[in-house]
Amino acid sequence: MTTFTLADLDALIESRATSTGDKSYTRSLLDAGTPRTAKKFGEEAVEAVIAAMEGNKTDLRNEAADVLYHLLVLLRTGGVSLNEVLKELERRTAQSGHAEKAARPGNG
Repeated sequence: MTTFTLADLDALIESRATSTGDKSYTRSLLDAGTPRTAKKFGEEAVEAVIAAMEGNKTDLRNEAADVLYHLLVLLRTGGVSLNEVLKELERRTAQSGHAEKAARPGNG
C-alpha cells in the first residue's frame, strides 16, 4: 500500500502553483482558468470511462490518476479546498446514501 495521499497531491499542486507557467504544467492550467481546467478534467474523465468500458485496467488506473490530479486543480481554480470536499464526504457518509440523496434540495 502506498503512503501517498490526496492531501500529498494537493500540497504538490499548491507548491507548483507558485512556479511559472513555462516550468509547471500545473501553473499553466491555473493561469488558463476554470474553463480550460474544467475542459481538461472532462477529457480525462471521459478517457477513464472509455478505459473502464474497455476493461483496460492499466489505462483505467492511469486515467484515474489524471482525473484526480485535474479535479484537484479544478477545485483550486474554483476556490474550493480539498478539505471542504472531504468535510462534505464526511457529512454524507454519516447517513445512508439513499437518505442523503433524498435530503438534497429539490428532491422533496
